[in-house]
Amino acid sequence: MDALSDVLRVMRLKGGVFLHADFTAPWCLGVSIAPETCAPYLGPRARLIAYHFVLEGRMRVRTPGAPDLDLEAGQSVLFPRNDPHVLGSDLSLPPVPGDDVVQRSADGGLMRIELGGGGAPTRIVCGNPVIAALPPALKLDVQRGVAAEWVRESFRFAAQEIAAGRIGAAAVMAKLSELLLVEAIRRYAESLPEDAQGWLAGLKDPFVARALARLHADIAAPWTVTELGRRVGLSRSSLAERFTRVLGVAPMQYLAAWRIQVAAHELRASSKSVAQVAEMVGYKSETSFTRAFKRELGCSPARWRRLAG
Repeated sequence: MDALSDVLRVMRLKGGVFLHADFTAPWCLGVSIAPETCAPYLGPRARLIAYHFVLEGRMRVRTPGAPDLDLEAGQSVLFPRNDPHVLGSDLSLPPVPGDDVVQRSADGGLMRIELGGGGAPTRIVCGNPVIAALPPALKLDVQRGVAAEWVRESFRFAAQEIAAGRIGAAAVMAKLSELLLVEAIRRYAESLPEDAQGWLAGLKDPFVARALARLHADIAAPWTVTELGRRVGLSRSSLAERFTRVLGVAPMQYLAAWRIQVAAHELRASSKSVAQVAEMVGYKSETSFTRAFKRELGCSPARWRRLAG
């Protein structure tokens, strides 16, 4: 498994569509999505990455710390930090708070918004693929790229299914939202400049990417920087310098932190004992594992499992 797929697996990538909106120009909407808003769809502890997919029409998007974006049908914008943002046909208008106009479904179905002055229509669906090496707002144009046609038509089909009330339509949109996040991250990583820093930049560096792939493929191995360098074709010092410069942490620091993240995932998602999880991620004793786990996450593995249950 490659490093990106492994990270998304452990971050419990899960998605859902929770709102369908119909706007007519002029309109302007302020959006601030709290975890409790999506709790019925994604669970109470979901970490949110909001997105809006434009089914019809066009809109502008404004996010603090990012340039305004123009979107049209077939394009999407993702908010990896779930920052508050403004959508509209005219962003000079006072934004209407989303909570003031959202119509909640009595039967637990999709929420709806209808807003505007009766002009040109815009239709969007909103969701949250769940997973900070990404910018405040990330625009994805599914009209371009190898998967463009498939993604675009799938969203249109699923939106029609939801509008018609077909059984299983929400599940289809949930899986599409996960695909949307993965595709956006892949394209963003591919667009980074050569001198970029951060985890996604590491996927572009051939030596760092190979090192990440080796570590993620066998986290329980007794890795050393010397052995890792030998596997990727660099000296110990060269790999350490390159890895630290690009990712901001040394190779063994990265491995130690990732082992704990994988362990936390296993404690939450499986019935393995603490000792079994410790061995699975490369610790020879449960005591040393518990000490490292508490240092990284602030509580013991047993308490983590109770809290995450």
